[in-house]
Amino acid sequence: MAKLKSIPTTEAVGHVLCHDITQIIKGVSKGPRFKKGHIVKEEDIPVLLSIGKDNLYIYENDGSYMHENDGAMVLCDLCKNEYMTTSDIKEGKVELRSTVSGVLKIDTEKLFQVNSFGELMIATRNNHAVVNPGDVLAGMRIIPLLIENEKMERLQKEVKGPILEIKPFQKKKVAIFTTGNEVFYGRIKDTFTPVVINKVTEFGAEIVHTECVGDNNEILTQKILEQIENGADFILCTGGMSVDPDDKTPLSIKNTGADIVSYGSPVLPGAMLMIAYKGNVPIVGLPGCVMYAKRTVFDLVLPRFMADDRITKDELARLGNGGLCLNCDVCTYPKCGFGKGW
Repeated sequence: MAKLKSIPTTEAVGHVLCHDITQIIKGVSKGPRFKKGHIVKEEDIPVLLSIGKDNLYIYENDGSYMHENDGAMVLCDLCKNEYMTTSDIKEGKVELRSTVSGVLKIDTEKLFQVNSFGELMIATRNNHAVVNPGDVLAGMRIIPLLIENEKMERLQKEVKGPILEIKPFQKKKVAIFTTGNEVFYGRIKDTFTPVVINKVTEFGAEIVHTECVGDNNEILTQKILEQIENGADFILCTGGMSVDPDDKTPLSIKNTGADIVSYGSPVLPGAMLMIAYKGNVPIVGLPGCVMYAKRTVFDLVLPRFMADDRITKDELARLGNGGLCLNCDVCTYPKCGFGKGW
């Protein structure tokens, strides 16, 4: 079996380091001062002592144990998928980074399973996070310097990867319908559509149609079906989502024959959201809060529509955990807890 032996640093000349040794200079640098495999020289001794290394580990391995670097790569291989790149190993840790813009999806059950093994760890960004090229997705390492081969083999047998997936954003053709007789008859200015256009074009969408159809549910149903027939692959309906008798948007969406995922969401602001799919085309009824609130449920679901990541009823229900926006004076979204629960 592998044996770790501690020897005084002053007697380490000629020995090979079996792990990276970190040096921290406050306000200047933090990183490996000596890399694994470095042969200790006489001039290294004062440096090693200055960073608190009075003793060093050396080991002899009979093949029954795996070094932390090799173990980290096993974990990396369990996570890695398309559109990801691997960092160099530093201090026993390796990271995965994105090569595209898209939505990060995590198999949270497998992630929990791995982290329950003990003596090893994988830490990720939150599930369904928006990522861009160069963004760190996950970091992983073995906790001890050495870990049993048998344990790592059992891990690979019990947990089948990949744990991570990136769904890249797609070029979407978006049709937007504004409802409400107050807008249709020119009683008020349409301030809803410009907000929606700004949000979807941030993800590279092409706006192929905008139209105000008032509160006539039969006309709206017909118009939605026409745009799908004309090639639109994302339909957004603004307004008309409350329980008032004049608000007919939910009925209009239902009458298209679309599969209704949910009418309502456990998110504030955004409780009156409606999501449906006509084949692969999302049809979304947006509540009035999208027009004036800084961040709403629309900001949480929009990236997934843009990445062709179909939303389920159960996933939407999980948004209640973290679904309360605190409406901070200075909005820091997405660097806050809003919408991190699914």
